[in-house]
Amino acid sequence: QVQLVESGGGLVQAGGSLNLSCASSDRGFSIYSMGWFRQAPGQERSLVAAISSTGQYTYYETSVEGRFTISRENTKKLVHLQMNSLKNEDTAVYYCARGGLYRNYAAASFDSWGQGTQVTVSS
Repeated sequence: QVQLVESGGGLVQAGGSLNLSCASSDRGFSIYSMGWFRQAPGQERSLVAAISSTGQYTYYETSVEGRFTISRENTKKLVHLQMNSLKNEDTAVYYCARGGLYRNYAAASFDSWGQGTQVTVSS
């Protein structure tokens, strides 16, 4: 059973920054892609950013491209999401998730989830 624990959420003013981190217990961490999802009240959970197992390839949802950066540290089994220029519409619970092998971060490949961390952006 893979355990993922997110941290770094909180309350921030619009235009500010937050850095989310996710610690994994997965012994196979370095061969799996990882992703960050978010879910706002009344909305479905959606993929925000993903990163391949080596960190060479990344994916960003259109609304966050240029503002968010996903990265990983395989030796420490950590994945990060640096969020800059935050907007009100970024308010959501953010979840870390394990994807498929190597570069596979298709939606259906994500099989393990953290408990989520709340990000609230105020005007």
